[in-house]
Amino acid sequence: MSGPAPVTLGELRAIDLFDDLDDERLEQWLSITRPRVAVPGEIVAEHGEPAPGVLLLLEGQMLTFLISGDHVEPAGRQVAPTWVGAISALTEGTLGVRMQAETTCRLGVIEPEEFRRLALAQPPVHRRVMQQVAPVMSRVTAMEQNRERLTSLGTMAAGLAHELNNPAAAAGRAADQMVEAVDVVGATLRRFVESGLEREDAAKLVALHAEAIERAAGRSALDALDAADAEDALLERLEALGVPEPWRIAEPLAVAGVDEDWLERVAAVAGPATDAALGWVAATLTARSLAAELQEATRRMSSLVGAVKTYAYMDRGALVDVDLHEGLETTLIVLGHRLKHTSIQVVRNYDRDLPRLIVRGSELNQVWTNLLANAIDALGETGTITITTGHDEGFVHVEIADDGPGIPAELVDQIFDSFFTTKDVGDGTGLGLATARNIVVDRHDGSLTVDSRPGRTVFAVRLPRKRT
Repeated sequence: MSGPAPVTLGELRAIDLFDDLDDERLEQWLSITRPRVAVPGEIVAEHGEPAPGVLLLLEGQMLTFLISGDHVEPAGRQVAPTWVGAISALTEGTLGVRMQAETTCRLGVIEPEEFRRLALAQPPVHRRVMQQVAPVMSRVTAMEQNRERLTSLGTMAAGLAHELNNPAAAAGRAADQMVEAVDVVGATLRRFVESGLEREDAAKLVALHAEAIERAAGRSALDALDAADAEDALLERLEALGVPEPWRIAEPLAVAGVDEDWLERVAAVAGPATDAALGWVAATLTARSLAAELQEATRRMSSLVGAVKTYAYMDRGALVDVDLHEGLETTLIVLGHRLKHTSIQVVRNYDRDLPRLIVRGSELNQVWTNLLANAIDALGETGTITITTGHDEGFVHVEIADDGPGIPAELVDQIFDSFFTTKDVGDGTGLGLATARNIVVDRHDGSLTVDSRPGRTVFAVRLPRKRT
């Protein structure tokens, strides 16, 4: 069975890598180029593995993918005629992307050693490769930074969903129970009519109803703790009065602080409609309690939405006049779900005289998010994060410290490098701190430094009070 057709000089001439070569020098490349055919879906070169060589795409199309753990993200498409893999071949590094045939592809493959030898001997080829290093790295960095932003957004969205779930569930539960309470009140009016309740007695019941509401309004949290004992006594008396399912109304009546004397007065007025009268009062008390729960739940949801708006500085321009403490606090709210089930303590040493700054608020909040999230990751389940703010004549200072294991000394100098991460594969892109430093240094003319030893790691941000 015959193999792929040999690569021709004309096919190499169509590839711009060799534009500056004459036929004699191009023949040298032809002699070291072996043909290859890739079928649709075939992985031509894998991310993270040594480059198979320089791939000259003569016919067809290939897709490129960024790989992070189990996450695969499309990064682009290569259309013939073109070349890929030369930078990895020259640097003897691994591929930063996966290459996969989209259509049937006809390729020319040049072994890495052969490519390096001939490229160094022919400066025009070497120069063309080096001219592509900066654009390629810029594109990859931009894609990774976008992924970093999306990861931060996903973290924020997950945290918001987690925090909103409890008040939303409470509001839904309260609304369902409110419907039941309203139904009881409606049924009570019918029972009063059917029992032939006189106008004078109805007025007395309304007064007793008002008395119960007033008692409930005057109760404190400590009074409510004593309600369990009172509930048992009320339950016995309700059973003696023949009230059906007395446990349904004993609790709200006990929490309101009504006593047996109040029960006797209701029974004396309501007669055969005693159960309806007591149910009416209990339903009203329950409805008032549920309304308070709804108010608290909606207040909590509104507070969370407000925190997110503040975090992102929505409805405001890129440059905003801010109190840095506000950004730190809203960031802690956004990250609250990560702290909730840990024993991590957050200590605030805030300088209350800290001046306001004109900054890119949402970008700085991304810095606080990265630094605080890293501190949480470093601590795991227990420890202390200390946030300290201060200022001098020229700068405002923010320090975020943790008492975790620290950063190994040999890694400290690399901690702000793009794509460098101390986390497990798939757990970090290596751009969080690089992005943070870019925001602080390049966007705000400040500085971001780290000092780390076992038991204490401090990231220090310095921002000028006035920017030139």
